[in-house]
Amino acid sequence: MIPYQTSIERYRRVRLLGHGGMAKVELARDTELDRPVAIKRLAEKLAANDGYQQRFLREARLAARLSHPNIVAVYDAGSENGVPFIVMEYVEGETVNDLLGRRRRLEPAEAVAFALQACSGLEAAHEAGLVHRDIKPRNLLITTEGILKIADFGIARSLDGTQLTAAGTVLGTAGYLAPEQAAGEPVTAAADIYALGAVLYELLTGRPPYEADNLAELFVKQTEGSITPLRELAPAAPARLEDAVMRALARAPKYRHESAAAFADELGEPPTAVTAVDRSPPTARRRRWALPAAAALAAALIGLVLTLSLASGSKEPPRPAAPPSASGTPAQQAHAFSIWLRRHAAGG
Repeated sequence: MIPYQTSIERYRRVRLLGHGGMAKVELARDTELDRPVAIKRLAEKLAANDGYQQRFLREARLAARLSHPNIVAVYDAGSENGVPFIVMEYVEGETVNDLLGRRRRLEPAEAVAFALQACSGLEAAHEAGLVHRDIKPRNLLITTEGILKIADFGIARSLDGTQLTAAGTVLGTAGYLAPEQAAGEPVTAAADIYALGAVLYELLTGRPPYEADNLAELFVKQTEGSITPLRELAPAAPARLEDAVMRALARAPKYRHESAAAFADELGEPPTAVTAVDRSPPTARRRRWALPAAAALAAALIGLVLTLSLASGSKEPPRPAAPPSASGTPAQQAHAFSIWLRRHAAGG
């Protein structure tokens, strides 16, 4: 278990990374291990509440149980002047939300590659008995090497039924919440699969399956509305990918994938990416096509010579001399072939 009384002295603050209603996150330097870390501090207005402090500490303990390359690691926890903090792995890169802001949508191959990593992290969390309950673009971090990491288990719930929040409280971000979670019903791992399906839908189409400003509006849309089929908004997506995403977004948990691993299996390998654009210099490209073109021209000329010879009445067409070698520039090759053609087409 992570110790709760840890000295903050070993961590040297560098700068603020971000803040929200419940906490702020700072970049710091671990002076003992000489590495960058992220320190998450509970907002001071909440630190006086024992319930919030306990929940904050539970987040550290729960996340510390998880050791997986696709989950942000928790290193330490402590308290400074009555304000609890958590020391986490610092992820240099951006969030999926930042990525969507820059590009709006991704190609199927790239979107699936990220989803498969998220499935791997969720499978580890679920096997450890935890449901994240707040999978969304802001909680999915992407390193500069392209590795996706799941962050913020702050509203996680144990699969054994242990509540980490007040009874009846619904937490999470509207638009990615599973219908049962939006309705305040019991939440299982299927809620995380739905949320990941919603994120993948947005990565492919540029918008979440349902857009709502509050839980009431979301609940009405999920109950009475329908999701636009993925391929209507993302025609490049293969049918198999659409089937996997739409299954993850099923209203009833029993119709979704039985696990994150099963979701990954249905997603399969990322679809074949678009062929890379040839970025070699123009002169190199000309050299590459010049030789095959010259060879094709030589074959055509030989055929022409044979045809002319037969047409002239010869019983056995003479063996034409070998065409000039395909050397020199395309213009030089064309000139040489022109001379060769006039000579041999006329009978030599």
